[in-house]
Amino acid sequence: MDEALKENLMGALENVIDPELGIDIVNMGLIYDVDIDEAGLCTVTMTLTSMGCPLAGHIESDIRRVLADIPQVKDIDVNIVWDPPWGKDKMSRYAKIALGIPDG
Repeated sequence: MDEALKENLMGALENVIDPELGIDIVNMGLIYDVDIDEAGLCTVTMTLTSMGCPLAGHIESDIRRVLADIPQVKDIDVNIVWDPPWGKDKMSRYAKIALGIPDG
C-alpha cells in the first residue's frame, strides 16, 4: 500500500469521534494499524479505551461508514485487540491538550 493511500485512510478515520470524549480515534491513539490488500479488503487494527466499552459497536459502524467512501476500499475488517493495551501515552499532543491531560 502506498503512503498516500495510507494517509487517506488515516485521514478518513480522523472523522470517527469517540462519543464519550469528543476526540477522534486517531488522535486518541486507538488506531494501531490500517492496511488494504490487492482485493480492496481494508483491515483496521485498533483498541478501545476499556474492554467493556459500551460504544464499541457505534465506533465500528462509524469506521465502516468513513472508509466506505474511499474508492479503493471494497470490504472492511475491524480487528479489535487488547495487546498492547491502550494508555494515555498513546494519545497525540492535540488529544492531551483537548482533554486537559499534561503532556510529558
